[in-house]
Amino acid sequence: MKKFFFLPVLLLALSGLRCSTLKKMGLVPTELEMATGLKEALSQGLFRGLDAFSDSTGNPLVRFVFPGEAQKIENTLRDLGFDKTINQVTGKFTRAMRSAVSVTKPAFHAALKSMSVKDAAGILVTDNRHAATDYFKGSMKPALMTGLRPVVDSTIRAEGADKEWSSITGIYNSIPFLSKPLESNLTDFVTARVIDGVFLMVANEEEEIRAKYALRKTDLMKKVFGYAEQELKKRLNQKS
Repeated sequence: MKKFFFLPVLLLALSGLRCSTLKKMGLVPTELEMATGLKEALSQGLFRGLDAFSDSTGNPLVRFVFPGEAQKIENTLRDLGFDKTINQVTGKFTRAMRSAVSVTKPAFHAALKSMSVKDAAGILVTDNRHAATDYFKGSMKPALMTGLRPVVDSTIRAEGADKEWSSITGIYNSIPFLSKPLESNLTDFVTARVIDGVFLMVANEEEEIRAKYALRKTDLMKKVFGYAEQELKKRLNQKS
């Protein structure tokens, strides 16, 4: 009976000793390293996401679309012969989005820096491939919306997109029997679309970094995400 009791105790002691030894050898990242590695990954995703807005032709996520039933609204207006107006307003809002992102890069990076060590370390080892991005978006989006709204509004006005949109809403809202008119001000809509577009690209980048060793561009990213992989494998083995 004593032998059976002694074995699990011995294994537990060896496991604790092994973990302690690995930490001393530097193979297990510290909380600060986990946080820094995660931030490096998010920064890498942010750079790619923000840079994608510089070329809106190759990525539908960074092109302006009508709010609400976008395709239905656009088709209705094109059927009425307003193709030129549609193309003008779409182009101006897309350029406004692109300009807003170029101005707001510091706001995104400042928000990332404010992520605490404790929060970052807690979301490294997880089955959720977008855990860091989800946390980043959930905690930072309200402040980003507030900070970016005036920037987006000024870029919309600078492009003249507000005047083009006013003509579009006037045309569309004059059509009889419409159940839902178009909003006359799109500052909040465009701001949210810019933020969501960037975060979606950051999430895609995080997923790739978690899955592919080659995309971990720094030694620290390799260390912390390699550690996360091993910990997840341990959990799966323990369940099976």
